[in-house]
Amino acid sequence: MEKQKLPNQTAIIILALTSFVGCCCTNGVLGVILAFIGLNLAKKDEKLYAENPELYDIGSLNTWKTVNLISLIISSIFVIWLIYLLVTGGFQESMDQYRMLMEQLQNQ
Repeated sequence: MEKQKLPNQTAIIILALTSFVGCCCTNGVLGVILAFIGLNLAKKDEKLYAENPELYDIGSLNTWKTVNLISLIISSIFVIWLIYLLVTGGFQESMDQYRMLMEQLQNQ
């Protein structure tokens, strides 16, 4: 009998890829959410595999779980940095500098 794919494996792959992109493009907020969901689904699939290893093929589950974990770590660092900037007022300073730079570029 051929082994089946785990039920959430495709979703875990998609969440890993989008969380990795989300950690860079959305200041980490979307990356944290998607990576957390991906890790929860991976945990469910690992539990299902542990119950019936002869029925399911684990495939690349560990690889995509690792990608989700890395995305979660990177996204968490971005979120912590964003919170730090918001609390200390550094975010407003960087936005003012960005605005001044854009004005200088438009005047050229």
